[in-house]
Amino acid sequence: MSIAPERKTELVKEYATKDGDTGSPEVQIAILTTRITNLTEHFKTHKKDNHSRRGLLKMVSLRRQLLDYVKRKDVKRYQTIIEKLGIRRYDWWSFAGFNRK
Repeated sequence: MSIAPERKTELVKEYATKDGDTGSPEVQIAILTTRITNLTEHFKTHKKDNHSRRGLLKMVSLRRQLLDYVKRKDVKRYQTIIEKLGIRRYDWWSFAGFNRK
């Protein structure tokens, strides 16, 4: 499922780091999150649509890679993106009682 051009423009304006910014990780993550949400709604009525499910998994993987990149570069930016988009991303070792070194 795609996004309406108006919605995409809104996302670019909201998450852009500077004027004319369309390729920053923040913008890409916001667009992917919207597309993932739309596809998730699609699967509530079309349970057997496995071709689109493959596309969903690719989008989730790409978003995860972008989030990992931002986290590696700047943790504060990562936290603000997560909070703004409402994405729950937890590190399993922090809940399992492990210390990451």
